Amino acid sequence: MADLLDDTAVTEALRELPDWAREGDALVRTARLPSFPAAITVVDRVAELAERADHHPDIDIRWRTLTFRCSTHSAGGITDLDVQLAGGISASIAAGGG
Repeated sequence: MADLLDDTAVTEALRELPDWAREGDALVRTARLPSFPAAITVVDRVAELAERADHHPDIDIRWRTLTFRCSTHSAGGITDLDVQLAGGISASIAAGGG
């Protein structure tokens, strides 16, 4: 099982994750894409990287607005797995729906 990050480690990780915030025991980011198909393309990319990592975010899809929540439920909070996944999600968002 992955080890929980302490508050200092989470704060440091967030410095490297623009647009992400801590909400309780999760890292959270909301992104608006130019269209619904573009948003779903991002979700598809995130699904692929999550499957490879065997670590899955909670995803809320509202038309072209996506909210990602990363938390290691088995550990009860934020671990390095979540930081790595958040970085991959950010890259997927930056790549957009194209």
